[in-house]
Amino acid sequence: MPFKAHIKKWEDLVTTQEATRKGFVAIAFEKNIKATPFIEEARSLKVLAEKSKTAKDLLKLTDIYPSLLTASGLSEKALGHLNDEDKKDSITQLIEKFLEPAGEDFIEELVYRFLLTKGDALGGIMRNLAGSLGEKKLIRGIITSFSLKGIKFKYLHKESKTWVDGNSLDLTIDENTKGLYWETNDNKRTLLLNITPPFVSKNVDLCLFDCEYNEYKNDNGNSVHTIPEKYIALGELKGGIDPAGADEHWKTANTALDRIRSAFREKKLTPLTFFIGAAIEKSMSQEIYNQLTSKTLTNAANLTNEKQLVSICDWICSI
Repeated sequence: MPFKAHIKKWEDLVTTQEATRKGFVAIAFEKNIKATPFIEEARSLKVLAEKSKTAKDLLKLTDIYPSLLTASGLSEKALGHLNDEDKKDSITQLIEKFLEPAGEDFIEELVYRFLLTKGDALGGIMRNLAGSLGEKKLIRGIITSFSLKGIKFKYLHKESKTWVDGNSLDLTIDENTKGLYWETNDNKRTLLLNITPPFVSKNVDLCLFDCEYNEYKNDNGNSVHTIPEKYIALGELKGGIDPAGADEHWKTANTALDRIRSAFREKKLTPLTFFIGAAIEKSMSQEIYNQLTSKTLTNAANLTNEKQLVSICDWICSI
């Protein structure tokens, strides 16, 4: 029972108030970083728009046309469904119904409405940020374990989709990693993030394989992720820190883990399963602990607890 190295009782899994506070502060910091480009765009828009003496004069400034579309309330996604006439009509309504009534303050009104639409875009980015931060923290934890053990590794670059020799001193590696490959005790291990095993038919956050890195070929039919016998362990990762959503995140993860176990049972296989979460409340921690002691779940850890994170990363590296 590998979880016993860092969990003695169900209470150990519960996220502390201090960890929750730090989590919210970290997300707020990231939100400010992500918002910076939008703020800079708004400042530049203001300077360029000041060339216009009236709201209608904005139409003469062709270089800010995309920004006028944004200020009119159109998102990048919406623009893909509109023709030129639709776009022109949207800007005309913006000017006639909102900018002209603002009088001499039409430029301020333009900037406010530009930021309003950009705020929606920022909201979409932030909804995915918690999961991304959790993923990065886990990857960094595994890479740290490699470094301490002197294990050489490769990582699958998200953008180029190529395997690159890893360097634990690379500060951007956790942002660009789709997978990791290493060798331990003469075993070849490949960990892949966010893939869909065809026999599970749903995305799985973490899949550990008994194979070399070049055996994963994305959507190729001969790829290792299509071979059930190659799976060693599968896990769900929930990086959201908000206690209000904790139970729902666990329900989603638990359903996914049940689906995984059921799919492998049909093939008479029993790979290891694990759960890692940032927001773990009392009720769900009891359920997780019960699954651990009954061997339904192989391992679990609270992402905000350094001891637990180090322990489960060490476990993943040594399986």
